[in-house]
Amino acid sequence: MITLTSDFGLKDPYVAEMKGIMLSLNLDVKIVDITHQVEQFNIRMGAFMLASAAPYFPKGTVHLAVVDPGVGTERRAIIVQTKNNFFVGPDNGLLILAAEQQSIQHIYQLTNAKFMRPKVSSTFHGRDVFAPAAVYLDMGIAPQEFGPEIFDPIKPDFVSVKKNDNTLVGEVLRIDSFGNIITNINEYQLNPAKKVKVKLPTLSVRLDFGKTYTQASHRRPIALIGSHGFLEVALNQGNAAQRLETKSGDIVEVTLA
Repeated sequence: MITLTSDFGLKDPYVAEMKGIMLSLNLDVKIVDITHQVEQFNIRMGAFMLASAAPYFPKGTVHLAVVDPGVGTERRAIIVQTKNNFFVGPDNGLLILAAEQQSIQHIYQLTNAKFMRPKVSSTFHGRDVFAPAAVYLDMGIAPQEFGPEIFDPIKPDFVSVKKNDNTLVGEVLRIDSFGNIITNINEYQLNPAKKVKVKLPTLSVRLDFGKTYTQASHRRPIALIGSHGFLEVALNQGNAAQRLETKSGDIVEVTLA
């Protein structure tokens, strides 16, 4: 099985071209779309979408993701092998958040022209480099056949959470359609607590740490672990991002009370 995540949208033929290449190489390939509505060039958003969906796919799934503002430059094309799955895409941080959740085993640079289209466009590696590689991986080609192993992948700030004494310093990964503030702080980094102090760029708030949105009073904020395993700041039946004047990429500090 191969999944697709991109910022290509649905108006242009780019997604269909990638699927056409994959089906040409293996007519029986199973392709599942995660999303093609990632905000254009927004690597952070693409990483979150991929990391949210990837854990629910069967072992052996190949996750192909393309949010690639550096296409055609010296940025590397990579294959990340984890304990459960493979991730194929540009070396710009897009894959690492999801891959680290599954324990990275090896990372290979995709350089072997044998597993690319004969003519590679400098502006569409999704079709000419990544799509063929994903199919060959899905067909059982060993990842080390695609190119040399590398040990220095790009790891953007939004992947890492710093700990200073009792405070975790992370970033806002995503503001979802409900206005929930989703951070990169995961449930394993945050010990259970009844209250947390959350510092955002505009203010600091002391919040109850709950399990459901309705544990807060109507239109009152609450902190909780959301369905994707990340710490969220939410407003019960309201828009937390608007109320707290917060946006994707903002620094967030969480102190256990």
